[in-house]
Amino acid sequence: MEEMEEELKCPVCGSFYREPIILPCSHNLCQACARNILVQTPESESPQSRRASGSGVSDYDYLDLDKMSLYSEADSGYGSYGGFASAPTTPCQKSPNGVRVFPPAMPPPATHLSPALAPVPRNSCITCPQCHRSLILDDRGLRGFPKNRVLEGVIDRYQQSKAAALKCQLCEKAPKEATVMCEQCDVFYCDPCRLRCHPPRGPLAKHRLVPPAQGRVSRRLSPRKVSTCTDHELENHSMYCVQCKMPVCYQCLEEGKHSSHEVKALGAMWKLHKSQLSQALNGLSDRAKEAKEFLVQLRNMVQQIQENSVEFEACLVAQCDALIDALNRRKAQLLARVNKEHEHKLKVVRDQISHCTVKLRQTTGLMEYCLEVIKENDPSGFLQISDALIRRVHLTEDQWGKGTLTPRMTTDFDLSLDNSPLLQSIHQLDFVQMKVQRRNCDAIHFQTTKASSPVPATPILQLEECCTHNNSATLSWKQPPLSTVPAEGYILELDDGSGGQFREVYVGKETMCTVDGLHFNSTYNARVKAFNKTGVSQYSKTLVLQTSEVAWFAFDPGSAHSDIIFSNDNLTVTCSSYDDRVVLGKTGFSKGVHYWEITVDRYDNHPDPAFGVARMDVMKDVMLGKDDKAWAMYVDNNRSWFMHNNSHTNRTEGGIAKGATIGVLLDLNRKTLTFFINDEQQGPIAFENMEGLFFPAVSLNRNVQVTLHTGLPVPDFYSSRASIA
Repeated sequence: MEEMEEELKCPVCGSFYREPIILPCSHNLCQACARNILVQTPESESPQSRRASGSGVSDYDYLDLDKMSLYSEADSGYGSYGGFASAPTTPCQKSPNGVRVFPPAMPPPATHLSPALAPVPRNSCITCPQCHRSLILDDRGLRGFPKNRVLEGVIDRYQQSKAAALKCQLCEKAPKEATVMCEQCDVFYCDPCRLRCHPPRGPLAKHRLVPPAQGRVSRRLSPRKVSTCTDHELENHSMYCVQCKMPVCYQCLEEGKHSSHEVKALGAMWKLHKSQLSQALNGLSDRAKEAKEFLVQLRNMVQQIQENSVEFEACLVAQCDALIDALNRRKAQLLARVNKEHEHKLKVVRDQISHCTVKLRQTTGLMEYCLEVIKENDPSGFLQISDALIRRVHLTEDQWGKGTLTPRMTTDFDLSLDNSPLLQSIHQLDFVQMKVQRRNCDAIHFQTTKASSPVPATPILQLEECCTHNNSATLSWKQPPLSTVPAEGYILELDDGSGGQFREVYVGKETMCTVDGLHFNSTYNARVKAFNKTGVSQYSKTLVLQTSEVAWFAFDPGSAHSDIIFSNDNLTVTCSSYDDRVVLGKTGFSKGVHYWEITVDRYDNHPDPAFGVARMDVMKDVMLGKDDKAWAMYVDNNRSWFMHNNSHTNRTEGGIAKGATIGVLLDLNRKTLTFFINDEQQGPIAFENMEGLFFPAVSLNRNVQVTLHTGLPVPDFYSSRASIA
């Protein structure tokens, strides 16, 4: 039950809830904490003024606040209300739970009344510290919020289960451990005190003595106060309004507040929602079981990677030792690369273990909390929170969906040693990036030319079938028509795109190969040769290949979060989830200057999508830039920030709306990343020292829809600026 503890703590004070109330957004707050974070709104925002103008629709009005004015560049967190002229700007506070909370605009007035009865300042507003949804209180103040008695019961049971052994209440000095409890006297006794103060004779003979644990349970199960209506405090809840999703009393029905709504018996709806929550928990329980098995699989992968690494190193050392002394200098470099691959694989798997463990702990805590809620016998209190719990359980189950329980790394080492060149070419010895079919140690050997058997003829490149697309090149070749010596395989080589040394990119029997991951706007030289048991043929003629000047690409469904919805040939994406979800582009960049644009097709309620670049293994279930694998700009309708590794910088005025265009300029020649909104640069250069492989990336939520535009040239004003620099 320890994993459930975070569910039982107030997001403001960080302690167990005391007299919790339920906000309309289904989150909970201590009653005293709710009073502490009240702020006073302008007169024009009050419920009375809204109803007078005809715009009010309920007792609690949600504010359309300037959300991003709650951010502070200094601490990159939530701050005070900057949208109200009457509220001075004050720094935000941080609760023990790590949640940013809003301080009151003025100190609460001194009062001797309880928090529930103390008067609330006129036109008071409260903001949920968890979802940041704001609402204006009506004349009832905090009394208008229902109390969460189910949560109080769960906290009571949890604290009782953590309490120390019960002590005797009649020991004069050091209390001894109690052995019995008298249900009639409601007193805990040790054996000596029971014989002295509670003899089993006379009137006390009829008293019932029970074990201390059972006595503690009977105390806890004593009848609680019956739930009463928040509008009619003398009336008990007896019915349930299906449309409003809340318990109501007979007087509410007689007043006609729910006259056109479907109303059902409280007991029937209590049983129905308990059944629905139990069914939802079954699915979540299966996910948790799969997650535990998945963690075992990941831990086994760590061991397998280590074993494979040892085996591969031993094979490599044995093969290199068979070579002459000229290989010794190269051997150390090869071992370093193997170790680097080993560490990379371990890091990826361990990061996934850590991420999955955190999600599993949160899931288990939610499950245990829901199971404790189901044990409650208060229908009204249960129905006040059951809908929110059911939604949370389904949402948590969905988060264990596609790709979450799939390893991000294989245990194999995709490395093979290139041994085809003769001894004089040994300084070019390197790993082949594609696997050779033979993986045993004897796969690395010298090719010795035998005069008695001819080598294959030189292959011919088929120019009509060779082509480039984006940053990929496809090459095709064949043996000469009159050749009589069969070839066992072919070796395809490309240079580095800058006139450097050739390197092997393919070894095998096929006569066609597509090479991905080349640099854009680069010229490559390609050649091929054949080999058999006798030796290696001459190289073919060199073919010159030119990759695309600009990149054409779409979003990648294979690497995106399962909540992302694709359309328009994967150029348009949207997401209905309340949480941020990440999608990457299909093409990665490691060299050159690249520019693409994203138009905003749908934008409601001022969410804050993020745009930028990321590594392939970026986290897909948080805002882009929350981890160290992404570099992004997130923006709402008023302002923008740059974010990397969960660090916010450079708040800049100017936001987006429906129809806006966001431009992303990745200049890997100058190692910079720059953002534009509607053809105007947004802030300074966002990031510098950009090195490695980057994929275009976007994070969306709350029904934002965007469309990708690629194949665009670098803007003219940037080209002229770069030439001047």
